[in-house]
Amino acid sequence: MIFNDKTVIITGGSEGVGAAAARMFADAGANLLLVARGKKNLDAIAEELRDKTRVEIFVMDVSDAIACADLFKKAQFEFGRIDVLVNNAGYHKRGPAETVDAVDMGRMIDVNLKAPIMLSRLALPYLRDAGGGAIINVGSIAGRAPVPNSATYSASKSGLRTFSYALYEELRGSGIKIAVVSPGPIDTGFIMADIDQTSDLTFSQPISTADEVAQAILDLCGNDQREKSLPAISGLLTTLMYLFPWLGPHVRPFLERKGARVKRKLKAQARQ
Repeated sequence: MIFNDKTVIITGGSEGVGAAAARMFADAGANLLLVARGKKNLDAIAEELRDKTRVEIFVMDVSDAIACADLFKKAQFEFGRIDVLVNNAGYHKRGPAETVDAVDMGRMIDVNLKAPIMLSRLALPYLRDAGGGAIINVGSIAGRAPVPNSATYSASKSGLRTFSYALYEELRGSGIKIAVVSPGPIDTGFIMADIDQTSDLTFSQPISTADEVAQAILDLCGNDQREKSLPAISGLLTTLMYLFPWLGPHVRPFLERKGARVKRKLKAQARQ
């Protein structure tokens, strides 16, 4: 797709999938407003991309409602229009629900669910003024099938997926596209830096790259899909487990053994 003269806002835009998406949107000609809590990494990706396109940064906590409103005011002031919102910022504190601090549980809901809902609502008038556009929410396979040791995270991503589908129906025919990308494990620090606390079940699924997820985000801006699962086999598996709940107890032990083997291999590679 070509995004010349269009403005794209990306939360969590300083690293991982957000940075990969920023690079792809820049290559496609989009103006960028990149959002994250840390200024240092935002500055780095912005400087990298400024020889390709216009890039502005906004340091904020996406769970701050006032900052969310200010974000869109800044984008409108800097670029004159807003065409795409990518809700990519995420937070995950892994572990059995009984051991995860209640504050961290609330933080997962705030960042993974409340923030994209607020940002989507605030984006709509600007997208209408631009004549249409897209909101792409970065969900997770964990939002399609619950993952042990990630109960709150799974709940937040399931809620985001449901919100995306409902908002899609509300805006049908408006020219504003709503979609969700639901990746399995991604080869970024979001998982790899916390590998010991990540469930074996997670690693039973093929690992995607940040670029693969970023490409799915760009594709969803212009195609007719409401959801893209990565990889496709993981989307099929979670659909089958939803339609046939009795499959889960039979399949899960096999998947966990497979995931444990993959995790041991990844840890060995990291030590080398």
